[in-house]
Amino acid sequence: MQFTDIWIPYGAYWTTPFVAWQGSFATQPPIPFAAEIARRGLAERKIPPEQIDGLCFGTTVPSKHSFYGAPWFAGLAGLGHVSGPTINQACATSVRCLVQAAQELATGGATVYLAASADRTSNGPHLYYPNPGGPGGTGTAEDWVLDSFGHDPYAGGSMLATAEAVAREAGISREAQEELTLLRYAQYRQATEGDGAFLDRYMLRPIELRGPGGRKVVGTVTGDEGVFPTTAEGLAKLRPVVEGGSVTFGVQTHPADGNAAMILAAGADRARGLSRDPGIEVRLCSFGQARVDRGRMPMAVAPAARVALTRAGIGVDDLASVTTHNPFAVNDVYLGRTLGIAPDQMNRNGCSLVWGHPQGPTGMRSIIELIEDLVQCGGGYGLFTGCAAGDSAAAIVVRVDTP
Repeated sequence: MQFTDIWIPYGAYWTTPFVAWQGSFATQPPIPFAAEIARRGLAERKIPPEQIDGLCFGTTVPSKHSFYGAPWFAGLAGLGHVSGPTINQACATSVRCLVQAAQELATGGATVYLAASADRTSNGPHLYYPNPGGPGGTGTAEDWVLDSFGHDPYAGGSMLATAEAVAREAGISREAQEELTLLRYAQYRQATEGDGAFLDRYMLRPIELRGPGGRKVVGTVTGDEGVFPTTAEGLAKLRPVVEGGSVTFGVQTHPADGNAAMILAAGADRARGLSRDPGIEVRLCSFGQARVDRGRMPMAVAPAARVALTRAGIGVDDLASVTTHNPFAVNDVYLGRTLGIAPDQMNRNGCSLVWGHPQGPTGMRSIIELIEDLVQCGGGYGLFTGCAAGDSAAAIVVRVDTP
């Protein structure tokens, strides 16, 4: 899908810090929390809520009252005059939210659209499915978060097994995975220098956490939590998760909690009026998706990227920046080798491999960081690509023009 007149007002986006599961955000109800953050994001960016006339909300982990999804979020966020769909496409949820926004804007369904996403992997729901035909009427149960990590009902096997399969078939050694991981951690450390000046370009912080009554402050989150100290020596000491394999816990991401949102607009003039800096223009160019063979999820990032690049009318050599959702280091090694992208051209400010994976909002943060990285390097085309459950992936191309 190619987009012709869909714009992202510069700076009209935000994320929370991402916090490792069972951490500081573990008891925050994800939808009310995302709505609180959206109110703050709109206020700090001086964007009048009444200008927003379209909305969608992405979430992948059920939580209390999430049946009401987008309308509930909108009402709590001060956007009770709009509604829209609730979207779940696993780790591709954020990309799908942006595509939904672009389609609404392109067809006249809205002029200014808020695409928001939130998830809490902490305290994931334990679901029981009644089965009157079972032995003694016994039903079946599912741990939504852990069982989804551990078993693909179509391909069979776990998500970890997909990384092992790709590493084996593509000849990606343990050493290559660890080298890539160390680079990503070094890039993130650089982004957090100067008291996190890069993060402050888009991240809302500090965030005060309140108790059940909503009055007492019980904690404060000032940045990402749960980022693991990573060294070559530490990685070398870890055993593969699967006997005889090459993937350790050190070269994969961790589940996390958080939320993120982005505003899109129909027409450059409308976007300038909402922009933090009208001289910086950000255009959404194209979208691509792909699916690969069963149990080969990390491979899907490359064909999805190719589709998005082709639809944007550009090649890999035209890219000034690349960000990825990489739950495994295998993803980035495979993408780089397949498309000919240097490892240090990707994720120059860190990535989900480092700061964690809340699922729905993960891609949104990566796309926001892509925009900010393009601004820092003087503009140009940028690519985001990331894998998702079901051996699939989704990709987005943006273009940034700076004065």
